[in-house]
Amino acid sequence: MKYTITGDNLQFVNIELGPNEAFLSSNNAMRYMTGNMRMEAVATGGAWHSLKRMVAGESLFQLKYRSEGGSGVIGLGGNCPGKIADLDIGQGSWIVQRTGYLGAEPGVNLELAFQKKLGSIFFGGEGLILQKLTGSGRAFIAACGDFNIVDLKPGETYKIATGNAVAWEESVKYDITATGGFKTALFGGNGLFLTTLTGPGKIIIQSMTLSDLAMALVPFLPSQTRS
Repeated sequence: MKYTITGDNLQFVNIELGPNEAFLSSNNAMRYMTGNMRMEAVATGGAWHSLKRMVAGESLFQLKYRSEGGSGVIGLGGNCPGKIADLDIGQGSWIVQRTGYLGAEPGVNLELAFQKKLGSIFFGGEGLILQKLTGSGRAFIAACGDFNIVDLKPGETYKIATGNAVAWEESVKYDITATGGFKTALFGGNGLFLTTLTGPGKIIIQSMTLSDLAMALVPFLPSQTRS
């Protein structure tokens, strides 16, 4: 498999498959494909794994692609203005925010990941359910805004605004921490808690969440008036 990621804030991942190669994607990620590419809905891993994918924010089925008569190309895109990141799952598992998964090579498994601490569930911003990518191969994820990828050293901690943590390696410890005093929490604009990620391992931070984007657009949406 060969691939390129093109664009700035509305990115494509362009994947070239040889005759004996396959690729799997989320059911709403495909944006284009060459005429010799064949696509079918498959329930990989059986009914139980399909059900777990649905709970993790995906469909019961994934789309499987194969090319016929030489190499073929498919293009995947996210559901909002933002970035796409490529992850080498063979180097270690990743935890990804719900609905972040775009697609992966067949050796990558998409699983459920539950928050381990009660406080993280209610205040961490990512909710109870996260996605976990295991196995081997290349995977692609997408999220809103620009990305900052940081490789944390052992014991190094980043405190991140609620919801802005896109993904992190499984070796990274995830927790929450209080923003600060009452005045800071009330007037600082980040709420009562921050997401805390402690190394070692890589983390991906987004500059804007999808809810931030939606709120920014509200004043510019047309209003319906009654005569």
